[in-house]
Amino acid sequence: MNLTLHVWRQRNADDSGEFVTYLARDVNPDMSFLEMLDVVNEDLIEKDEAPIAFDSDCREGICGACSLVINGIAHGGQKATTACQLHMRSFTDGDTITIEPWRARPFPVIRDLIVDRTAFDRIIQAGGYISVTTGGTPDANTFPVPKSNADKAMDAAQCIGCGACVAACKNASAMLFVSAKVSHLSLLPQGQVERENRVLDMVTQMDKEEFGACTVTGSCEAVCPKEISLDFIGHMNREYGAALIKGRA
Repeated sequence: MNLTLHVWRQRNADDSGEFVTYLARDVNPDMSFLEMLDVVNEDLIEKDEAPIAFDSDCREGICGACSLVINGIAHGGQKATTACQLHMRSFTDGDTITIEPWRARPFPVIRDLIVDRTAFDRIIQAGGYISVTTGGTPDANTFPVPKSNADKAMDAAQCIGCGACVAACKNASAMLFVSAKVSHLSLLPQGQVERENRVLDMVTQMDKEEFGACTVTGSCEAVCPKEISLDFIGHMNREYGAALIKGRA
């Protein structure tokens, strides 16, 4: 396969940036998208040109680092697939592919296709954890959990914090991410002690980071590589409303 790539190049956060065109020749259809970029970078290095900077780690669809907008769609638009798991057989010989970073004020571009997603880290630090002391490891049956709650908690826990929901949202809302983290812990017995404080603190931090408001267009759910449901946003809104009425624990 031979492809034309329009890649966003930006030297640093202060640079205005621009799209640069590259040719990707003899691409193996069985390559992943990131492997294709690796090959392009090898050619650039041989020509003494700066390689394209992009994030990656596990390359197994687990870590969420591969934050790319491909042809205008976060992660490339293949259902339940991260950019690192997107294979070149999804494209056709001669295709033109546009590659750019997440576009959101809370995710400033560091270089080329790499953005600073520490805003998500600060939201987690605000309350996305359990800090109460539980003593020794309890027996599995000590805290019975209804299967429906366990299933929902596991669904929410699949969120890998990639930020595709923010990149896809016209308002750059982080509601899907935050709701997944809030719901995961609020549905389990261990998360009950800090339940009200958690949702109040995480939503407050989300607003401080200047993420936009949710207008429930569903674009976040559509691009989420772990198929996190919009239902969790409703769950978090109920948790937040109850916490406002009840107050801090």
